[in-house]
Amino acid sequence: MDTIVEVIDEENIDEGALEVLKKAGSIIKDGGLVAFPTETVYGLGGDALNPQSSMKIYAAKGRPSDNPLIVHVADMESIKKIVKEIPDAGYKLAEKYWPGPLTMIMNKSDAVPYETTGGLDTVAIRMPSNKIAAELIRCAGGYIAAPSANISGRPSPTEAKYCVEDLSGRVEMIIDGGAVGIGLESTIIDLTSDVPMILRPGYITKENLTELLGDVSVDKTILDANSKAAPKAPGMKYRHYAPKGDLTIVEGDSQKVAEYINGELKKAKGQGLKTGVIATSESAPLYNADIVKIAGSRDDEEEIAHNLFSILRQFDDEEVNLMFSESFDDTGIGQAIMNRLLKAAGHKVVRV
Repeated sequence: MDTIVEVIDEENIDEGALEVLKKAGSIIKDGGLVAFPTETVYGLGGDALNPQSSMKIYAAKGRPSDNPLIVHVADMESIKKIVKEIPDAGYKLAEKYWPGPLTMIMNKSDAVPYETTGGLDTVAIRMPSNKIAAELIRCAGGYIAAPSANISGRPSPTEAKYCVEDLSGRVEMIIDGGAVGIGLESTIIDLTSDVPMILRPGYITKENLTELLGDVSVDKTILDANSKAAPKAPGMKYRHYAPKGDLTIVEGDSQKVAEYINGELKKAKGQGLKTGVIATSESAPLYNADIVKIAGSRDDEEEIAHNLFSILRQFDDEEVNLMFSESFDDTGIGQAIMNRLLKAAGHKVVRV
């Protein structure tokens, strides 16, 4: 199929942009797929209440069909149709963090097909703050199922050009709304048990959620390479975010990390491999790779999170064969950064 690419300025959604969004909404209502920007990453949207649309999403991405999709809504009233009930914690979280980068899991109603939930009796719901996304949801009938708009397993797209690279010819339309703001997918919290549980870390941290809700647990598989559990949320079971080359995370004292990585880089160059390192602004001068990418300062984890997926895609663009990354603290947003890095590296970690 021919994929239409339309450019919309989020800060200037004029009559022309609204016409594009109405057209995109009609595509989704008719069972087609549209890639669109959110504040986290680009999403690949289909009608969340149409089982055939969800199956098309899985096919377009090459995504396993037991990996649940997130249902995107534009207002609280819409949620009542797709869940059995909204728990008190859901109202508290919505008041504080919606619209925004938080996904809540609740018990689903019969309105949501199992094709959308990966066979589960629960549904993951998010209300994005991106204005293009919000208007598209309204134009599409109120319920868009949308994982990240990439081939399954690849780094999530933070710019439309990567949606085009992965999905051109697989989807009806791609909406180019510019670079996203956050750069990591939403935090996912499960509200179906007595103690709310974080299933995927993100921009909204455990510390944020604990401050609001009190006791909040973290699924032990978030930083575990060996989980055999069925996924309750996107990204829990399968390898994600992987660049085309080989990525290894190196943990330890900064000087020892640099010494180890430089030793491996020297070997790789002798084998004719193109090398890359993900570093911080503080450590970048220590490395002798062909390409050193600065994710940001260790004093600004939000910057590192924002840049991570873009760096992985850039390494692919530059045909880097072998990559190394420093590790980061596994608290706050650092937990989300490490979760994504570990999955991108297939949990390949060296401790020095």
